[in-house]
Amino acid sequence: MSIFQIKQKKSGAVLWTGAADSEQTALDAMAREAGYRDFSSLPDTIRADGIEAAKLDLIS
Repeated sequence: MSIFQIKQKKSGAVLWTGAADSEQTALDAMAREAGYRDFSSLPDTIRADGIEAAKLDLIS
């Protein structure tokens, strides 16, 4: 598992940070914590501003 951070591209707001197996499972986890079934269930207005998932490499 890796740590992912999901941000809204336009505002730079961090929407979610947590462990997931892939970018898609991270996006789905973020959506579930916000009360949606999965990422594709998020309203278009949220997804329209652009959302990016970055894998954080925390090993030094």
